[in-house]
Amino acid sequence: MENEIDFEGYTCPVPVQPRDTVVLGHGSGGKLSHDLINRLFLPDLGKAAPRALDDAAVLNINGQRLALTTDSHVVSPLFFPGGDIGRLAVCGTVNDLAMVGAKPIALTCGFVVEEGLSFEILQRVVKSMRESAAEAGVYIAAGDTKVVQKGGADKLFINTSGVGSVEAGVNISGTNAQIGDVVIISGTMGDHGVAVLSARENLEFETDLQSDVAPLNHLVEAMMGAGEIHVLRDPTRGGVATTLNEIASQSKVGIELLETTLPVKPQVRAACEMLGFDPLNIANEGKLLAIVKAEDAENILNVMKKTQYGEEACIIGKVIETKNPQVRLRTAIGGTRLIDMLPGEMLPRIC
Repeated sequence: MENEIDFEGYTCPVPVQPRDTVVLGHGSGGKLSHDLINRLFLPDLGKAAPRALDDAAVLNINGQRLALTTDSHVVSPLFFPGGDIGRLAVCGTVNDLAMVGAKPIALTCGFVVEEGLSFEILQRVVKSMRESAAEAGVYIAAGDTKVVQKGGADKLFINTSGVGSVEAGVNISGTNAQIGDVVIISGTMGDHGVAVLSARENLEFETDLQSDVAPLNHLVEAMMGAGEIHVLRDPTRGGVATTLNEIASQSKVGIELLETTLPVKPQVRAACEMLGFDPLNIANEGKLLAIVKAEDAENILNVMKKTQYGEEACIIGKVIETKNPQVRLRTAIGGTRLIDMLPGEMLPRIC
């Protein structure tokens, strides 16, 4: 049995036996995260939000449409193959703005530094943020620094907020998926989560695996000129499975994936088989999911393949009509299985 909260037309299921304390799984982006948001945050803080369930809020201020988002980054280790906490902070916030069709303009950054962190480490992180912001074409407009005593944080936490402009007529939201739409992913799944895990646990693979962390705003800009896009989302915490379940619930549709089309690097697949993970649940930081008008799908896909961060883009599924919002996978042998949200915490501290 479940209770439900109706938030601006979106029905949020809430377990009838809530936890009494916060656990790591509440930060995973999966079911426990949604429970925390739906039960504690939305009832008190969400009523004033115009679009609380997308990656950024779109505000109309004196006739000008602005996108606003915020994010906190607590990845461990601070440096991992292909990236670091600084690049992650900038790219994650830029991407959240891009996922509502905004052109990112400026970011703020707040540093929570643990006493004893070396200046060399902090300087490397700041330099990485500067380089990533330049790549994305945004600037750091304001910042703040707090230092906590030894043991008060794990070396370094970063909070970033971002603002961007949204052109008139742009309406990209998780509520907009339509029956018959096509689902596109911009590249392979799970690279970031496995790269971070390998760095933290000293796992070794036959080939070098790099995080996919990257700014996607230029890719999105190219896509928006190629056809009608209904939904954009970057499948970070909880991976592709959780993200598509969120979209299915917001739009009240079904989504069907084709197993044979899902792109996964061999070393990611090997790691998942060894550890008992599903690549659909692994975090990404430089990939996006696009749900687009079927007639425009091939044109959008072709444009994506010509960009730096969309070369491996492919069609992985479609939006279908179902009695209840759900995501299902058509397997290689012709069967189907339901794909659910990440139930708890699988890969801690990946963003």
